[in-house]
Amino acid sequence: MTHIEQMIQDMCPNGVEWKTLGEVCEMKRGSTITANQAEDGEIPVIAGGQKPAYFHNQSNRTGKNITVAGSGAYAGYVAYWDQPIFVSDAFTVTPKEASLDIKFVYYFLTNIQDKIYHTKKGSGVPHVHPSSIADFEIPLPPLKIQKKIVECLDKFSALAAELQAELQAELQMRRKQYEYYRTHLLTPHSDCNSAGDSTDDCNWEWKTLGEIGTFYGGLSGKSKDDFKDGNAKFITYLNIGCNPALRLDISETVKIGPNERQNIVQYGDALFTGSSETPDECAMSSVVTEHPTEKLYLNSFCFGFRFNSLDGICPSFYKHYFRCDAFRKAVRKTANGTTRFNVSKKEFAKLSIPIPPLELQKKIANELDKFEKIISSLSDGIPAEQAAQQKRYEYYRDLLLTFDRKEV
Repeated sequence: MTHIEQMIQDMCPNGVEWKTLGEVCEMKRGSTITANQAEDGEIPVIAGGQKPAYFHNQSNRTGKNITVAGSGAYAGYVAYWDQPIFVSDAFTVTPKEASLDIKFVYYFLTNIQDKIYHTKKGSGVPHVHPSSIADFEIPLPPLKIQKKIVECLDKFSALAAELQAELQAELQMRRKQYEYYRTHLLTPHSDCNSAGDSTDDCNWEWKTLGEIGTFYGGLSGKSKDDFKDGNAKFITYLNIGCNPALRLDISETVKIGPNERQNIVQYGDALFTGSSETPDECAMSSVVTEHPTEKLYLNSFCFGFRFNSLDGICPSFYKHYFRCDAFRKAVRKTANGTTRFNVSKKEFAKLSIPIPPLELQKKIANELDKFEKIISSLSDGIPAEQAAQQKRYEYYRDLLLTFDRKEV
C-alpha cells in the first residue's frame, strides 16, 4: 500500500464527498481581443488552441489559473498557468474555497479531458462553454491528500519532461554530428584518406547542372477533379520536402489519359519543390534512389532534374549532396520574390556540383546513410517513448484521482 493509499484509508475510510464543478469553482469567461488589437508584450493570449494565440502587454488574470479553450478544433482543451495571462476565447476555472487546491482541480480536469471534448456544440465552429462542464462532479478529499496527489503528479510530469529533454538533446547532437560529417565528406580535401581516396586532388570533377542534365516540369493541364479517383500515382510536394530519398509508398492519385503526354519520374532523378514562403525553403530536394515499380508523375508545384547519363553517378550520394549546406547556400542565391519565393531555372542550371569517382560516391553515401539510420531510429523512438510515458502517467493519474463516493 502506498503512502497516499494509507492516507486515504486513514482519513477517508467511508469515501469522499463529490460536488459539481459549478458548486465549488468559479468559471469566468475571457475578454474579446484580436491580434491587431494586441500590443507588443510577453503576456500569453489564451484562445481556442493548445498554445498561446499570440502575445500582449496586458493581462486579465494573474496568479494561478486553469484555462479551458472556448472554440475551434481544440475547444475544451485544459491548460494550467502560473503566470499572468490574457484570457480571450477561453474561460478560467478557479476554486471558490481554500479547501480545494487549484492544481488538484487541474489534474482532475485533464483526467476527464476526453469527456470535456465531447461537450463541444455547434454545427460550424465547435464551442465549449462554462455551462458545458458546470455539472461535472469532482471528488473532494481532504486538502492534505489533494496536495500529496499534486506533489506526486508534479514529480511524474517533471520526470517525463526531463526524459523528453534528454531524448531531444541526443537527437540534436546526432543531427549536428551528421551535418559535420556530411560537410566534411562532401568537401574535397588535399588529403582524402579519410574519404577513401589517396590522390592529391581527389579526382573531384565539377560540372554545372545544365552541362550534365536537363530539367522537366510537373503535371500540366490538370483540374481539381483530375485528382479524384485517379488511375496513376503522383508525387506530392510534402513527399519531396520531407524526404532526402523519395518515398515510393505513394497513395495519392491523378487521372492520366491513354495518349496524354506527361513527364514520368525515373530512377536517379532529383526532384525539387517549387515556390516557398522563405528563400531558405526553396527547392528542397528528394532523389529517386530506388527503381519505381509503376509510373510516377510529379505534381505541378515541383520540378525534376534528370542526369544525361547515370554512368558514374550514385543517386544516394546526391540525395545527401543536394541537402548539404554548400549546395543549399547556392540555391538560396537563385531564389527571388517578395511574399513567395521561386528559384530561377536559368540560374539553377548554372549551379556546379561535384562528381567524385563512383566508388568514392558510394563509400560516402554509405557512411552518411549510417548516420541517417541512427537519426531516424532516434526520431521514431521519441514519439514511441512519449506515448509509453504518457500511458504510464495517465494510469497513475487515474489511479490517484479515483475515490469512493461517500454515502450521504
